Amino acid sequence: MAKMVKNRSKVHYDTVVCGGGPAGIAAAAASAKSGCRTILIERFGRLGGMGTNGLVNQFKVPENPPGVAELFSSVSGRENDCELLDVAYAEMVSGSGAELLLHSPVCDVITEQCGDITVLTGVRVGTFSGFLDIIGERFVDATGDGTVAFLSGAEFEIGRESDSLVQPATIMFRVSGVDHSRSMEANGGRGQYRFPEGSWDHVTMAACRRGELPPNVGKVRTYMAERKEDRYVNATQVNSIDGTDAFDLTRAEIEGRRQVPVIMAFLKKHAPGFETAFVSRMPATIGIRETRRFRGMAYLTREDCMKGRRWPDAVVTGCRKPLDVHNPVGPGQAGKVSADHPAGKDPRPRPYDIPYRALVPKDTDGLLLAGRCISGDHHAHASYRFQRICMATGAAAGYAAAESLSQNVQPRSLDVKPVQNMLGLDGRKKRCDSGDIQQ
Repeated sequence: MAKMVKNRSKVHYDTVVCGGGPAGIAAAAASAKSGCRTILIERFGRLGGMGTNGLVNQFKVPENPPGVAELFSSVSGRENDCELLDVAYAEMVSGSGAELLLHSPVCDVITEQCGDITVLTGVRVGTFSGFLDIIGERFVDATGDGTVAFLSGAEFEIGRESDSLVQPATIMFRVSGVDHSRSMEANGGRGQYRFPEGSWDHVTMAACRRGELPPNVGKVRTYMAERKEDRYVNATQVNSIDGTDAFDLTRAEIEGRRQVPVIMAFLKKHAPGFETAFVSRMPATIGIRETRRFRGMAYLTREDCMKGRRWPDAVVTGCRKPLDVHNPVGPGQAGKVSADHPAGKDPRPRPYDIPYRALVPKDTDGLLLAGRCISGDHHAHASYRFQRICMATGAAAGYAAAESLSQNVQPRSLDVKPVQNMLGLDGRKKRCDSGDIQQ
């Protein structure tokens, strides 16, 4: 298991990674494997972020870049295993040489001012024994909400450009007792299975309109689990939630869990094979899709994703996850609603890059961003927030933290080529100028 830090009043590290989800795990492993004394701090009692605590089981080991897949080689094949994935992650962190501190949320930061630039020098975490100051040379914010960057005063955005509304929050849950042979997954898949009304989305949106489902629940997603008789369900939807506000989160937790029995009754009535199914597991915490996005030295946009923009300082390549915008004000997805797709349809981008500079906040030194809080707009975020891409940005941030110390420069001044080599991107085709698009 990973080495645990004994409680003290102050400790020192080369690299301090905050947040034990996929991005933070990758960052800690990359930094430690590069020879830096590294600590990974996590507010919950287990690693994995939403992949374990939130039952978001669509986990895939990244194939690109190769340097990330190598980091995660010990957890290959665990894409549906929410129960034991945290143990595999802890062994991965331990094997890299990084230390681990659980049950320790970041409560404050320690900074210095250098002209117009804030320099981050430490974080203060809360423990059951009191506060602990963790001093470091480099920090990686992989908290999802950008807690460290926010406390450091870094510039950020929240929500879509038109009204600042964010994607809804969701309680994932697991169902057991499914007759797999009769299920949609065993008979063409949820997207292909046809009912008298049409597609499964036609069934769910009709139920939403007649009040059989909660007002904002118009899309009920079911996913295969570890056993054929189990499914993970992604359906509950709580709108108008600020995921950085404790009172909003409290309301969301309760409201989201109240929707579960209503959705379960709908599944038992309408989903083939669910007639005798039952809820077998609820998550430890609600899933938050979107909160703060920090302004970096580069900014990824919807257009960049849709046109497949290439960047000379790319640290993640071949991103092709859909722009998965869950409707901030109603049921289903936010875009492309039609007769064929009553719950909406996500735009699919051309394979695009994420530039290193999107991981570097423009007004804070000593800090790198990783995961869903990197620099980009509301629509780009809906693609790069997926776990697989978060892992890749985490690895890039971890290697960059170590390399900036090796070069004795701040992350904003880093020569990124060695990081690209560490990630296995050195053999890639010649990159275009940052303003160009490679066809």
